[in-house]
Amino acid sequence: MTGKFYCMVLRINIDCNGCYRKVQRALLQIRELENHLIEEKQCRVIVCGKFVPQDMAIALRKKTNRRVEILEIQELGHGEENEEGGGEHTQSLVPRWGPVPNQKQVLRM
Repeated sequence: MTGKFYCMVLRINIDCNGCYRKVQRALLQIRELENHLIEEKQCRVIVCGKFVPQDMAIALRKKTNRRVEILEIQELGHGEENEEGGGEHTQSLVPRWGPVPNQKQVLRM
């Protein structure tokens, strides 16, 4: 295991609920992952944790028996430094919920 913390975007074909459950089960079995996000409609999976990106893609490929394509890899530095605030600060790959810039907020009752 490496000391570097990565966030990685993968493309995995998710056709049905069974495929979704298979990918989710495989992700939960991988211990190096700290968190993950499955975007079913876009067929994308975002994983974050301390791992070697190529090894993670290979492990996910073997567990799901599906083609895994790496779209983006982002190195966030050492995990210990990141928690203390001494690591690199980069933009998150995980989308945040909130209004889109230049979008008006409307409250309806």
